[in-house]
Amino acid sequence: MKVIDTRQFIEVLQASRSAVDGSYYLFYSSLLGGYTTDPAFMVVPFDDHLVHRGDGVFETMKCVDGAVYNLDAHLQRMQRSAYQMGLTHPGGVQAAREKILELLAIAKQPQCSIRVILSRGPGSMGVSPTETIGSQLYILIYRAGQPFMEKHPEGAKLRKSTIPQKPSMFATAKTCNYLPNVLMRAEAETWQVDFMVGVDTQGHITEGATENVGIVSKSGRLVFPPLDSVLAGTTMLRVAEMARQLEAEGHITGVIFRPIREEELDTAREILVIGTTLNVVSVVEYNNRPVGDGKPGPIGRMLDALILEDTKTNSALRACYL
Repeated sequence: MKVIDTRQFIEVLQASRSAVDGSYYLFYSSLLGGYTTDPAFMVVPFDDHLVHRGDGVFETMKCVDGAVYNLDAHLQRMQRSAYQMGLTHPGGVQAAREKILELLAIAKQPQCSIRVILSRGPGSMGVSPTETIGSQLYILIYRAGQPFMEKHPEGAKLRKSTIPQKPSMFATAKTCNYLPNVLMRAEAETWQVDFMVGVDTQGHITEGATENVGIVSKSGRLVFPPLDSVLAGTTMLRVAEMARQLEAEGHITGVIFRPIREEELDTAREILVIGTTLNVVSVVEYNNRPVGDGKPGPIGRMLDALILEDTKTNSALRACYL
């Protein structure tokens, strides 16, 4: 077995990243104190507790037409998640905000996604959070995803997951320990559906692998699960705000956060899946049974149009960098 020298190490790294095909634009590491545009060097140390313990928190944001949408909401949630995990970073939210906008201005990508990770940091192969040199901030700017309904205007298929749901402490924090989420996504691929939804031991729905799930009930209410059992999705919360407009216009009878029994999905007028990249997705089939008339419903379509317009025109929620 050969010893790899520095030159060979770089060559191997660069060859291994050729398949990325320009998806990654720029990567920042506080450990290195700078950024790189070469995907081969977009790496973190093996002994960062992020790698071998999943010990970190993260956020994913989207940029539309040269502005980050809902940046402050994402960073505030990251701060809450970090607090729950006992993670801190010099400068806090404001420093992260400034760094994100600085890097985006350098990357010059008007349409892109951002992954921000606050890790426990490198220093040992142990489990103790004190065995590190300190938390680190990693930021990746990469190719934007396409809203689901643009790719699949016919709507989505949803199925009940068998994966046990996270306890409240972990469900409400956006940590990098995503094994249950990974297994839910694997279920979706096995069953050849678009999304899975969790159901807790009380028979209430929770959330998807990376998405929030809600319904338009028989009575015409827009209903989401309570925020003590699921991640407080930034897009879900914004959709709930904008839905008040639909309530005022008489399209729905109200907006509420309450437990949703799984059997309500069988009688709901509409089922919606919501996420940062997805926007608002209309579910047309649940567990092989049609939802409503088996076509995307009017409330889902209206909410999807509202969130799309909001991302493009709401100056209060758009942090411009170009």
